[in-house]
Parts: sequence; C-alpha cells; structure tokens
Amino acid sequence: MPTRRAVLAAALTMIAAAGCAGSGGGSNEDTVVVSTFPFGVKEFEQAIVTPFTKKTGIKVELDTGSNSDRLSKLKLAKGAPEADVVLISDYFAALGQKDGLFQKVDVPNIKQLATFAIEGAYEGPAYTHQLNGIIYNTGQLTQKQAANWDLFANPANKGRVALPDISVTAGQLMISGVGERYGNGPYDIDTALRTLSGWAPNVLQFYTSTTEVTNLLTQGEIIAADALSGFATKLVTSGEPIAWTAPAKGRYMATNRAMIPKGARNQPGAAKFIDYLLSAEAQTAMAKTVGDLPTNPRAQIPADIAKVAGDAAQDPVAAGFTTLDPSRLVDTRNDWVNRFAREVAAK
Repeated sequence: MPTRRAVLAAALTMIAAAGCAGSGGGSNEDTVVVSTFPFGVKEFEQAIVTPFTKKTGIKVELDTGSNSDRLSKLKLAKGAPEADVVLISDYFAALGQKDGLFQKVDVPNIKQLATFAIEGAYEGPAYTHQLNGIIYNTGQLTQKQAANWDLFANPANKGRVALPDISVTAGQLMISGVGERYGNGPYDIDTALRTLSGWAPNVLQFYTSTTEVTNLLTQGEIIAADALSGFATKLVTSGEPIAWTAPAKGRYMATNRAMIPKGARNQPGAAKFIDYLLSAEAQTAMAKTVGDLPTNPRAQIPADIAKVAGDAAQDPVAAGFTTLDPSRLVDTRNDWVNRFAREVAAK
C-alpha cells in the first residue's frame, strides 16, 4: 500500500505536468496555433477557421503580426515555436528557410495546386497569390496608357502618380517589372534603380500601405500607381472610377506560403489545417470572403475579382505572370533596400 508521502509526491508530479502542458501558450492535439497577417482576420475566421473547426473538431488560435515581426518571433523561439502553422509572404518564407526555421510540408491537396504554387524553392505551398500592375483613374487614363510603364516618366504626370516603397510586396515586383521592361531582366537592379530614379521627381509619394494609395486615388490626388490587384477590388465594386491592369511587359506575382516551423508541437493538426486551406472549398471561400486569389484551379473566382484581374485571377501563368527566384533576392535584399532609399526615394 502506497505511503501518504508517495501519494503526495505522485499528486505533485501530476500537477506539475499539467502546469507545463498548459503553459507558454503552445498548442495541444486539439488546438492549432496559426501565425498569420494582422488584416482581414474576421474574414479569415469566417472563411477558414470556423468551417475547419466544424469539420475536424480542431480549435484554431490565431497569432497575428507583420511578416518581419512573426519571423523574428520564430527565430527567438529557437526550435520551440508557439505557432504550428505560419502563413507568410514568399520572401519572408525564403528568409526563414535560409535560417532553417521551416520543414517540408506534404499534404494530399498539394496535388491539386497550380504548378507555380508548389515550386521547389519553398518548403511550403502557396495558398494564395498577388498580381502586380497599375491601378488607375479611368477618367484620366485608358487601359493602354495605364499598361505602359512610360506613364511614370511622362512630365505631364508630375505629382500625379505614386509608387510602392521597396519595403512592401509590390515594391520588389515593380523593380523586377521595370528591370525587365528597360533592362536585362527582373534582377537587373542597376537599370531598374536608374530608371526609377529618373521617375522619382514625378512621384507624389512612395507609399508603404494600402490605405495610402487608395486614399490618394479616391481623393483625386493621383491618377495612377503601381499596386497589387487586390487593392482595386473594393474600389471597383464600390463604383469608383478606378480600374487595374497588368503592365504590357514585366508581369510578376508574389505568393503567400503555408509553412510548418521546425519543432511545431501539433504537427498532425498543422498538416490537417494546411490541407484544408488548400482545398477548393476553402480557397473558394477565401476568394469570396477575404478577396484572396486562389492557387487551386478548382476554386471558383467571384465576379468582383474576375472583373479586376480577368483571366489572370484563375491562371496567372497563362496571363504572362511569373514568380521571382528567392535565391536571387535573399542575399541581396539589404543592399537593394539601401540603394532604393538612397538612389530613388531620396530624390
């Protein structure tokens, strides 16, 4: 028969174990912690989280923040991350891979995705994509005029155009588009920065947020800006005299990636969440509710998105869009950021 001391010791051990299991905000088998973007959270919960939990019984905790902040958090975790799934833009996914923070994702629905969504440069698949182009005032420019990069060089448009800063997703896509149009390709940084430097006196603002560029357009301060197609959807459907077009040359897209960090505590739950995220059902819901462009060709494209992006919403590759090679960008990023600030934004 156990002594009172033995019983007490066993009880203390159980309490300590329970305390450890519940500490640190980590996940258990019934919960998946998803690190994601700080915008569109309610819409994401409606489109993905609620139906996923209803279907699997697995609860989802969201941890939101910027790409850089969440990547820094992963680094500080040193192999013991709070997140089981990380939804992050492709460039930051590549940065994390370089530091060995992610592991290979392999779930059934990957087989349904478009080829660009499963390219070998990344450990995790793309669950959405973003198209870079020109958002413009239809009362001031025709589609043909807007699709021509030369509009930013035109003295007649001085103080009436905006461009993205290199720090935002559209910034790198713009640089690569300009490099292809006027130079030797998407990584011709010298030609791109020299060209953008020439345009700088015409640029009213190098923007760093969606709100900045949409406000400039709706208030009539600018007639055009380089921007992602998603910027235009709400403006177009609200009846504003706004449209978006792909550039005639230099079409590039970015992707958002679904990654599993090394050391994730609920890897089975993480795999189930990502598999659901990639399904045609989930991708259709995201397109409808969140406004994300799908990577699963079986997903349905809402009319408002199709009105803005056209056929590129369903098949960006057929429409001439390509992704960028992260191996060409990661090691040069700091140099390019510094050069952009010095040679373009400071003009």
